[in-house]
Amino acid sequence: MSLRPVRHPGELRWETRLLGMVTAVLVVFGIAATYGAASLVTLDGQNVGIGFALRQLSGAFVGGLLLLLASRLDYYRWRQLAWPLLFVTIGFLLVPLLPFTRTIAPLVNGARRWVDVGPFNFQPSELARVVVVIWCAMLASKKGEQVREFKNGVLPFILILGVVSVLILLEPNLSMATVVALLGGLVLFTSGAKIGHFALFVGMAMILVFHQIRDVQYRLARLLTFLSPGDATTEAGFQIHQSLVGIGSGQIFGVGFGEGQQKLGYLPYAYSDFLFSTIGEEWGFIGILVVVFLFSLFCWLGFRIARTATDPFGQYLAVGLTATIGLTAFMHMAVSLGLIPTTGLTLPFMSYGRSSQVISLLATGILINVGRLRGSARAAGPRKERADRRGGGTGVGRDEGTKRRGRDDETSRRRSARRG
Repeated sequence: MSLRPVRHPGELRWETRLLGMVTAVLVVFGIAATYGAASLVTLDGQNVGIGFALRQLSGAFVGGLLLLLASRLDYYRWRQLAWPLLFVTIGFLLVPLLPFTRTIAPLVNGARRWVDVGPFNFQPSELARVVVVIWCAMLASKKGEQVREFKNGVLPFILILGVVSVLILLEPNLSMATVVALLGGLVLFTSGAKIGHFALFVGMAMILVFHQIRDVQYRLARLLTFLSPGDATTEAGFQIHQSLVGIGSGQIFGVGFGEGQQKLGYLPYAYSDFLFSTIGEEWGFIGILVVVFLFSLFCWLGFRIARTATDPFGQYLAVGLTATIGLTAFMHMAVSLGLIPTTGLTLPFMSYGRSSQVISLLATGILINVGRLRGSARAAGPRKERADRRGGGTGVGRDEGTKRRGRDDETSRRRSARRG
């Protein structure tokens, strides 16, 4: 991506403010939608609607604090922390795979994806979404033109992304492993990798995904249901059928907040994996349009920030973080509409799940900081600042100093002439 002329931060501030407003609306809308999707759901004889809404509210509070902190922290710090964050993430991904860690990584719905740390629990794969983007942006900006080579450029990306994706696959979590690989590949492609190398990367990923689908019965059933829609007798077919029934029954204005019927045992995980369908049922086509518009606006603002960032790391980081939200949201909506096979991805900011919500807000905070620092000397990072200080300041500062010295010399000559 080519560097853009530096502009004053005040000229671009509206984008980051609007991005924050869009995020806040999505979070508030999500808390309301989660409560509506779980308002009539009971577990162990108790209604869980209020409990789910309060958990989402606590996640929004923690995530909001992280967003504020990340929006104030120079995004170049994330480049310096890329390797430590990657190693920590790999360590967390290993925890659920070890046989002696079942007390802190229990089996839930046939998979070990959660890690309990004291009173908190989170999914390491959610953290991997953002860390992989940070690491790929760091390495791509560091290698520069070398990214067009295979051995010194593409191969390190393939190795690291392969390790992270395989660890997530072993949980098992194919959908998140696919998202992580796609995000890393997108950053690699944005940085200027050759089409042939990128195609090789995609081909290797598709082969791995094919074997994972072929060897696991429920994944194969989901794919066959997608290829032959209309069969509601299978579990995957039943889910898609009920999702489409919910969206269709909402018509234009919906059946009313909390009045949806699909959550009453017809549509599983209506408050998380199929929240978009619940929004379509309770808020109607208008609600769907609002959600699609908000996520589209988020992506448009994110890519504008990426296009106008003044250094390669900021550009690649903004692209990856925007895709982290946009790609996940698109896949969630596509599943609800039967456009892709069923996955377990949540709707960012909105679906029930504090891990996804907190990580999404953290990613947004970093993206806002990239936008805030455009046009400032800090945008190029501490190294450039130190180099500028050693060289006598930034280019702008040196020009101003030269002009000032020229004016002083001219004034001195005029005074000397008057004395003469």
